[in-house]
Amino acid sequence: MDARSNNLNWFEIPVSDLKRAKAFYEKVFSIKMPTMEMAGMEMAFFPAEPGSGKASGGISKSDIHKPSMDGAIIYLNANPMMDNSLSRVESAGGKIIMPKSKISDEIGYMAIFVDSEGNRVAMHSQN
Repeated sequence: MDARSNNLNWFEIPVSDLKRAKAFYEKVFSIKMPTMEMAGMEMAFFPAEPGSGKASGGISKSDIHKPSMDGAIIYLNANPMMDNSLSRVESAGGKIIMPKSKISDEIGYMAIFVDSEGNRVAMHSQN
């Protein structure tokens, strides 16, 4: 593996109700998520810059993936400041379980929430 490459290249957040989960993430992050059906899964994708080399991902409904509070946790980008996104979590149907917390001056801030489907997810920002 090239030492300059990113270890993360794709992520999927499992959902039980794609329409509800899509509405949740679109509201929290003020984005639009295109949808698609592929390989037996209903999916909606976070915005990505093609060719940027940055990791991307989406939400997926399938018989294989189920929402969970256990397992790996992903940090979604809420730059430049997470305050607006975090303030929309509960009105979108989620729950904040760790408020905005400073990691360090160099790294920035994090918060952890439960999404509309019961997944534990985090967000990160520099401010």
